Formats: sequence, C-alpha cells, structure tokens
Amino acid sequence: MYSTSNSIPRTLFDSDHQFFRDTVHKFLMTEAVPYHSEWEKQGHIDRNLWLKAGEQGFLCPTVPEDYGGVNADFLFNTIVHEEFAKLCLSGIGWGLHSDIAVPYIINYGSEQQKKKYLPKCVSGEIITAIAMTEPGTGSDLQGIKTSAILEGEQYIINGSKTFITNGQLADLVIVVAQTDPSVGSKGISLFLVEAESDGFERGSNLEKVGLKAQDTSELFFNEVKVPKENLLGDLGGGFGYLMSELPQERLSVAIYAMANVESILAQTIEYVTDRKAFGKNIARFQNTQFKLAEADVEVSSARVFVDRCIELHLDGKLDVATAAKAKLLATEVQCRVIDECLQLHGGYGYMWEYPVARAYADARVQKIYAGTSEVMKLIISRALFNQ
Repeated sequence: MYSTSNSIPRTLFDSDHQFFRDTVHKFLMTEAVPYHSEWEKQGHIDRNLWLKAGEQGFLCPTVPEDYGGVNADFLFNTIVHEEFAKLCLSGIGWGLHSDIAVPYIINYGSEQQKKKYLPKCVSGEIITAIAMTEPGTGSDLQGIKTSAILEGEQYIINGSKTFITNGQLADLVIVVAQTDPSVGSKGISLFLVEAESDGFERGSNLEKVGLKAQDTSELFFNEVKVPKENLLGDLGGGFGYLMSELPQERLSVAIYAMANVESILAQTIEYVTDRKAFGKNIARFQNTQFKLAEADVEVSSARVFVDRCIELHLDGKLDVATAAKAKLLATEVQCRVIDECLQLHGGYGYMWEYPVARAYADARVQKIYAGTSEVMKLIISRALFNQ
C-alpha cells in the first residue's frame, strides 16, 4: 500500500512514538470506526468516547504532570491527529481540544485556572471550545463585536459566535471579547466561560457540507456574568495570545491534511488496481498512472515540508509565515489530490459509503478555517516584503 514513509523515511518518531501510534490506532478501530456513520447521522460523537480517550492518555498529552498530564512533546498530539485523519474520523474534536484550546490555558492560565480545569481536560470530563469567529467578521479577529464589560468583581459578556467546533458538547469555552474598543487589537481579551453560566446559550447544531459527525454551533452570550478570575492572561493581551498560538493551530490543520490525503491516495491506488473497465484494470490506463504519479509527487513534497515544520515547532522556531505556508500548501494539496482520487473512483467515488466521498466533503473546509487560503497568502506576502 502507498505511503510516503516507504520512500521518504520519517525520522521524527522513535519506538515510543510508534508504540503510542499503534495504541491509538487500535483504540480508534475498536471505539470509533464502527460508530462513526451513526455519529454522522446524530451530528456529534458520543461523549463517552472523550472519557475513554482520557483514560488512555490520548487527550492533551502536553499538559504538565502537575496538572494531570504527562508533559509529552507535540509529536504525541501529532500522532493522535494523524491516526484519526487516516481513518477519516472527522467528527472527533480532540484536535481542537488538545492542540488549540487547552494550550491557551497551559500558556496563559493562572495557577488557579490550571488546577481547576486542566486535570479534567486531560480526563475528558471537560470538553473545550474556543469562540473566535463571529457572523460578520470571519477571519478578521480585530473586527469582533462581542463585549466584556467589568462591573464590580465580574465581567458581563454580550455577543454571539458562529462555526464553533465542539460547540454542542463543550463544558468550557474560551471566548474572545472586546474589553476596550477604543484601542483596537490591544482591547481584545480572553475569558474562560463555563457552559453552565446563566445567559450562555447554544444554537442548533449547524448542518455542514462535510464534517457531519462534528458538532459545530452558534453560541450566544446574553449578559453572561464571568468572575474576574476567569480572565485568561492579561487584560488586553488576547490578540497577542491568538497570534502566538495560531502557528500551532495552522500546523495542526496541515498535519491532518497530509495524513488524510495520504490515506485516500493509498486507497485509490488499491481501488484502481482492482477495478476493471473496458476489459482491464483501471491502473493500466496511462491517464490513471499519470494522474497518480502527479498526486504522489505533490503529496510526497508537501509531506517533507510539513514534517520540517513539525521539527521547527518542536524547537520553538515555527514562525507565523512558515506555519501559513504549511497550511496553505497542505490543504491545497489535500483538496486537489482528493478531487482527482474521487474522479478515479468514477460514480462510486460520489457514494457516501466510500471514504473518498467523505474525505472530499470534509476537506473543503480545511482551506477556510484557521484562516482562509487567501489570508495565508496575505501573511506570506507580507513576510516577503517585510510589511
């Protein structure tokens, strides 16, 4: 079976990583694969899967031992992300939880916040979400309207958010809000909002083109009272924190893209080898061979770059522009190659029962969230011209 690792060895991982990968894979094959189709129908995965994953140590591996974690490096997050990407388990929101939301608490939370929330994030008792995007702002984080006004010993939050991953199941939401609109980006702050707070409401589970098993919601904040101690980090520091964490978020998207497209390409090679048309295997047609050769080159090249970005991130050297390059390259390759793979499946590729159909629908949003492809190009061009 096709794998870029057969021709280009991945030197990032050692035997401990491989053991962990095997454990994650076996867990997903038993606890997730048989149920994912049903989760697609119900619009979210079962909450119990989070608790089982917590028992196995699959959630938030980078959390320090003092707060219930194992203080592992980001490679363990990478492995978890890659394994459910390979199996097209797009409903599982662990990546958002472990790679994106929880690191804000690790890096900017107070000692009290870390002790209160992190152990339960690791165990799966607390599911997190991060509420950035608003109906009228999209990728423009400086344009958010959600406000947080200090009144005595608490902040009053008003506003709405949309497209929030884990929105239906989340127990704890990191909310991006304006605390001083007069100073622009320096007036943006982050707050830890518990889902049981009065005035916090979830909208309906949004019906999407893909990611059918992933709960994605609108969230509403109507006079939500948040204690002062739930300010995450410094007042007015939110925009800086978001910019600091976005490289890991975009790298996480790229990691998923590569593992997913490698899996679909492998399945397509197997399919065309077995499938016959006009009296011979589809794989024997020159068009098939050329299309897959081109796909193999694209995927192999992108894999090398994304792995290099993982290395840079482990060394604390992944900058904003390079992370943008990784996301732009990996997601564009993912969408383009999966489209070609679907075409090679013919009519069967359009059937939902085939993984390539699910992957095609799921992949499209990869070029949108965590910053659109156009925003990635803007970031990269600014770096080119030192703007």
